[in-house]
Amino acid sequence: MGADTATVLIVDDEPVNVDLLEQELGAAGYRTVAAGSGEQAVVLAAQSQPDLILLDVIMRGIDGYETCRRLKAGEATRAIPVIVLTALTETSEKVRAFREGAVDYVTKPFEPEELLARVGTHIALRREIEAHGRSKATIHLLVEEGRAERDAFIGESPALQRVREQIAQVAPTDSTVLIQGETGTGKELVARAIHEKSARRERPLIKVNCAALPRELVESELFGHERGAFTGAVQQRRGRFELADGGTLFLDEVGELPPEAQAKLLRVLQEREFERIGGAHTMRVDVRVITATNRDLRAEVGASRFRADLYFRLDVFPIVVPPLRERRDDIPRLLEHCAARTARKLGRTLEGVSPTFIESARAYPWPGNVRELENLVERALIMCRDGVLDATELFTVPGARDRVEPEGCETLEHVERAHIRSVLERSRWRIEGDDGAARKLGLNPSTLRGRMRKLGIRKSP
Repeated sequence: MGADTATVLIVDDEPVNVDLLEQELGAAGYRTVAAGSGEQAVVLAAQSQPDLILLDVIMRGIDGYETCRRLKAGEATRAIPVIVLTALTETSEKVRAFREGAVDYVTKPFEPEELLARVGTHIALRREIEAHGRSKATIHLLVEEGRAERDAFIGESPALQRVREQIAQVAPTDSTVLIQGETGTGKELVARAIHEKSARRERPLIKVNCAALPRELVESELFGHERGAFTGAVQQRRGRFELADGGTLFLDEVGELPPEAQAKLLRVLQEREFERIGGAHTMRVDVRVITATNRDLRAEVGASRFRADLYFRLDVFPIVVPPLRERRDDIPRLLEHCAARTARKLGRTLEGVSPTFIESARAYPWPGNVRELENLVERALIMCRDGVLDATELFTVPGARDRVEPEGCETLEHVERAHIRSVLERSRWRIEGDDGAARKLGLNPSTLRGRMRKLGIRKSP
């Protein structure tokens, strides 16, 4: 990595020392910024994100050791390598610098060749570490993509083929996409596929589960905040929009956003700019936004729970992911593939899937969709003794066989309500944990609670 692309923050309260370091580093092709105190250095490092910090030890105000400690305590600055400049020769002082997080030290008066060699080495090392991290993230992404592709996107049903066609159509554009579908159908997979087939594939895909964010922290999570913006804001924080700059931001369960966050999201979509909470500086970003929801947003607009103007901004290119019960012909292949993958994970021998198990699966309503299928297959494999998947009793929840194909006045909502209530009763109304109803249904606990509210499911007194 060439020096001309690297920035060094110089921290020293003596202007003469700063000038000397700027001359040496500038001649070597580095960009420099300077701070005259430890307090200023902590703020400037978070804002400018230098590649390396040269930090003097003896300064007025907080000294170099305390400055280093604060830099390493900050989320935005802890990864920046710090080289300590010191006239102190005692070994204990150098050890203290390392304990506070410094990666190296240079003794004053320094030799320019030694200083430049150490600066170059540590900047190159940091770049190597960052590249390794990106490689690991890419491998993880590919593994997750492959897993999702094998599970949620296995099949040739017309509904699934339509989703594939829509992904191919919209991926090369920067258009906003609204992915709709029930929980467990693979909405995140669709978002990831769009990103990976777009021109932004080399930039980050940042994911946010809006339902999992506490109401009071939603805006901070999305747009960031300045230090002191509110109680507990002890340092500056970059929001998800900043982190996704140049890439894609995926807002899952966007229907759960509170009204005030909806207004700020609308502004970003319209003007591509925002301010951090407590900040006066307007920031501009280049972000493609993909959203997903299991709610009927048009109905939410009609009920005044979701902004109409935001809905129309999001609904540029809608994609509806089909539930598993509308892809029943795909279920045999899904079962076999999921069973083989899960058997490898569990270290079990799989001889096959019994025809009765397959037929029971085809008839089952699958309110949790592919996620529920994965969990059920894992339970069946654990119960399996002879290598053949045949635990059909897993499908025989009370009345399930009578409810598979609703007739007369028995609606899908009625089937879902009865099934969720049955699982809750068998879980003794416990929602979270390994034995909770959410895990058995293949749902997130927050999603299950939302379905319970919508369907009016309450524990009998």
